[in-house]
Amino acid sequence: MKTKFFPVLLALLLMAALMIGCSSTAAEPTAAPAADAPAADAPAAEAPAADAPYIAVISKGFQHQFWQAVEAGTEKAADEFGVTVTFEGPETEAMVDKQVEMVQAALDKKPAALCLAALDTQALIPLLERAKAEGIPVVGFDSGVDSDIPVATAATDNLAAAALAADKMAELIGGEGQVAVIVHDQTSRTGIDRRDGFVNQMAAEYPNIEIVDIQYGGGDQLKSTDLAKAIIQAHPDIKGFFGANEGSIIGVMNAVTEMGKEGEIVVIGYDSGKQQTDAIRSGLVAGSITQDPIGIGYKCVEAAVMALNGEEVPVMIDTGFHWYDATNIDSDTIQPLLYE
Repeated sequence: MKTKFFPVLLALLLMAALMIGCSSTAAEPTAAPAADAPAADAPAAEAPAADAPYIAVISKGFQHQFWQAVEAGTEKAADEFGVTVTFEGPETEAMVDKQVEMVQAALDKKPAALCLAALDTQALIPLLERAKAEGIPVVGFDSGVDSDIPVATAATDNLAAAALAADKMAELIGGEGQVAVIVHDQTSRTGIDRRDGFVNQMAAEYPNIEIVDIQYGGGDQLKSTDLAKAIIQAHPDIKGFFGANEGSIIGVMNAVTEMGKEGEIVVIGYDSGKQQTDAIRSGLVAGSITQDPIGIGYKCVEAAVMALNGEEVPVMIDTGFHWYDATNIDSDTIQPLLYE
């Protein structure tokens, strides 16, 4: 029996020894390269990119196509200049307290810079003082504030633009008659300047034109519709209406249509969203002032980046405006400034 099983036992012992030897070789650790020596055949790791500077953008609202076009401009600039932006605004342009809360929350996030379209020229000054104390540069856009804290403001020359609207109104109604104005507010710089630009130009150049009423619809088209209808009822001989922003002019358009006054009242607007451009093509609206909302958004972020880089920034950045009507709405100049 011993003789019979001895060769088998010997073979088993030899196989076990071989297996132990293989296991020892596989388990033996290889020497790790030095921490500062990359592997010879591995590409060197790129240094992680630093976080992009964060710029908070607070607008006057978000419900109008105008502000959505401004947002597109901020995003375009963010991509070009390598920064991160957030864009927000209150539900309506009458919500000053809500905007104040938004600016406070934005500053709590410690942005590199703040871009702001103020609903009220005074209400936000304490927060701008906080931004200055914390070393956060502020750039105004669309609507400035009564303060020298913003390093720049990117906006339309609203006084000049509204004066042009007054000139066009006077031309279209034959230099005499009654007109009225619906403005979005009397607290923001845009509301004040568009009202004053129109009113002052009429007073200076057109003594036979009477402005019978000025009302403030908060940029809300439903409220503006009711205000415009009340004015038409109170002044049945009215010949013209100027709506000083997107919500205001849509309200005027609604009122004129609902009261069957198409073709009887000359309607002039401000901005260039689809409802306005459609109304110009149909003849309901005689013409309008278009800003460059994408340019406004782009320029405010560009100015913030310049400030962060220590570059000199122009205090006022004029983003331009144009009159457009059925004769030039499809021109190469106007088409890029229209938005859906």
